[in-house]
Amino acid sequence: MKKLIPFLLGGILVIGAAGCEPPSRTSTNAPDNANENVNAPAQETAQQNQQDATSETRKDQIESDIRAREQRNNITGGDADRNDDDLESEVRGKLEANLPASQLTVEAEDGVVQIAGTVPTQEQLNKVPTLAQEIKGVKSVDAKNVKVAPATPAPNNNQ
Repeated sequence: MKKLIPFLLGGILVIGAAGCEPPSRTSTNAPDNANENVNAPAQETAQQNQQDATSETRKDQIESDIRAREQRNNITGGDADRNDDDLESEVRGKLEANLPASQLTVEAEDGVVQIAGTVPTQEQLNKVPTLAQEIKGVKSVDAKNVKVAPATPAPNNNQ
């Protein structure tokens, strides 16, 4: 009995921690979930997101992360059946690296990826499903909650 109680408590903590994991986002200003309504970012926020996403260090980090996960999955044979967290992270990284100034949230369940948020141009909107499909294990992409929303100038308080 003394060994069973810590085991049960540990199991509850692990399940509770997994249930509280936040979605994968391309920026801190992205929606909290894939079903949330999206708004245009402020111009200053969009510029900061773009600078962060296009920095050489960040690009190298994203590409390295994607390559490492793909190599691990090739070794373990997990190409077709991927962990939802891995899919979220890889799709988010792919979008962040290729769609600067976007504010996107990525959620995955059983290979189905839902993406929500904003991109600054129609061209970037058209790339969202294609980029997500490039990740091994993605079965389908739902990007209907991604909107084109060019950055808006910050309000001028000096009147």
